[in-house]
Amino acid sequence: FYSHAEYVKEYERGGQPLNSIFPCDRWDMLIASAKPLGVFTNGTFDKVSFPPSPGEKVYIADDEVLINLLGLDVENGLNLGSLRFHDVPVSLNMTKLLQKHLAILAMSGSGKSYLASVIIEELLLRKPESGRIAVVIIDVHGEYSSLANKPDKDSKFDLSDKVTVVRSPFVQFATPLISSRWFGTFQPEMSPIQIRELGRIISEMRKAHREKPYSLTELLSYIESDSKIPPRTKEALLGWLYALEDTKLFGTEEAPDLETLVKPGHAVILDLSETTSLKKKQLIVTYIASRLFTLRRRGKISPFTMILEEAHQFCPQARHELAISQNIIEQLAREGRKFYASLCLISQRPVRLSTTVLSQANTHIILRISNPNDLDTIKASSEMITSDTVGMISSLPVGEALIVGSAVNYPIFVKIRKRYTKESA
Repeated sequence: FYSHAEYVKEYERGGQPLNSIFPCDRWDMLIASAKPLGVFTNGTFDKVSFPPSPGEKVYIADDEVLINLLGLDVENGLNLGSLRFHDVPVSLNMTKLLQKHLAILAMSGSGKSYLASVIIEELLLRKPESGRIAVVIIDVHGEYSSLANKPDKDSKFDLSDKVTVVRSPFVQFATPLISSRWFGTFQPEMSPIQIRELGRIISEMRKAHREKPYSLTELLSYIESDSKIPPRTKEALLGWLYALEDTKLFGTEEAPDLETLVKPGHAVILDLSETTSLKKKQLIVTYIASRLFTLRRRGKISPFTMILEEAHQFCPQARHELAISQNIIEQLAREGRKFYASLCLISQRPVRLSTTVLSQANTHIILRISNPNDLDTIKASSEMITSDTVGMISSLPVGEALIVGSAVNYPIFVKIRKRYTKESA
């Protein structure tokens, strides 16, 4: 009736309430499309072998069924919040969430860093018997340093003794640990001949110094005094190494001492907010990631996850001269899970993030994204994200996210819980 405006207008003239003339409350119905996912029988979940009969009643699933269906780990998982429209805690199994890498994707202001802080809190508050890992955070904008602050007296949660903050001016590379090939990674335009000659000199330096550490300045002096290097090769090699010396990153010893600080239940925050040079940031990420992977393979440090903010800056889809950290990030993505060395990639521009790395992240947590190119990239990266889901992502409110991948049996929408610690001012 309401589709014909003239009918409504005519009845309104009679002065009677419309609901007495058109009893919509008796006619209206809600029609929903549902897809059977499985059958619960005696606590076990099996795939659907036949459809439900027409006319059967539909009931809302209780909490226990939802927990089992979605694969949540309520007793021992990481509590990220609650299931949308349900009072069910979304506690994810730590191994399923992190071992095969995690990507947090969202536009600016949607709560990426807030969510990452919640995950860090959960990792640091875990009991030893539940299994703990180390956390290393590449903090590009200084958003995580507040985790190290002493809480208010009323707070029950104090992480200050579990967090070490290292500002970028205090980061130092141990020159004796750096091979000629590694120097070649720092300066990608170095030629094979230059790298070969540098390798010979480093070998001689190590023999001459034995166990005594040496600096990049000493290495430069040794090259200048070496008569075996062809003049042009020496000139170019000195140019590359002097450029590295200007960064003030190279010393005789490593700072922070990763072998000491990277331990279960502890977080190391590398605050790069004081560094404006993208290349210098990439040098730091390259060194830290390489050292972490090497130490983990040798069993010198515990299993860890490295949280990488602005991941598209350090591992971009388009290769260019500043992407010196790309190779080690991609290597970690491909090989890290074998050694319990995981990545947590955070990006506001998924379209600019290396597809090699993004495809290796088996769990995606997606907050609001509206850019069509980013949405297309996300859809292409996960077969479980449909066109309807993409439409819902673009309209998510702040603080809500879609979780899809290895950490859950089916895609779910979650309301992120409040932080236990205070945010940075």
